[in-house]
Amino acid sequence: MTDTVVVIYSGGMDSFTLLHLARARGYKVHALSFNYGQRHVRELEAAAAVCQAEAIPHKVIDIRAMSEVMAGSSLTSDIAVPEGHYQEDSMKSTVVPNRNMILLSLATGYAVTAGAQAVWFGAHGGDHAIYPDCRPEFIEKMDAVCRVANYQPVAVEAPFMALDKGEILGEGLKLGLDYSQTWTCYNGRELACGRCGSCVERLEAFAAHGLKDPLAYESRA
Repeated sequence: MTDTVVVIYSGGMDSFTLLHLARARGYKVHALSFNYGQRHVRELEAAAAVCQAEAIPHKVIDIRAMSEVMAGSSLTSDIAVPEGHYQEDSMKSTVVPNRNMILLSLATGYAVTAGAQAVWFGAHGGDHAIYPDCRPEFIEKMDAVCRVANYQPVAVEAPFMALDKGEILGEGLKLGLDYSQTWTCYNGRELACGRCGSCVERLEAFAAHGLKDPLAYESRA
């Protein structure tokens, strides 16, 4: 029987790559997205379009009501999105309190009902400096908890934990993926801003491969 995984799919380039990597490895995939009030909700439109085109089961869970207890981030509150590189201290304003623990808990519940053996999500090496809930120790402990939280053990896996954004893009390029189908910018405008940390890191990844990002930008930092 083919193993099943639930992939937390934001619509960004990391989770887009992860989704297709799971399929390439022969897993049956269920995609799970979350609307938590993020200003870049446009990423959910990108996720829905990909799943519809490729006939991937996809659920979008609306948890905007939780914004009352997940406030204080520039991604969900009326706070300016910082510009610059991810390694800069200003990027800490993009941390959404306890986001990944909440999302992984919900995804684990879905995995049990869907008969999935694991939950995959796209935390990667470039996230470690800023996001506590993307670090190896967090993943290890969430994995341990989710294996014993239900009658059916569910693993929590972050296959890109040791990779940076450029290396993740490299994996996707090997699969022939079209990154025009993704959305990364933290600002939910018509064009990607090219200046927020997410855009800067994405543009650097494409530059490292000598490629031009297929997305349209207001400016390219």
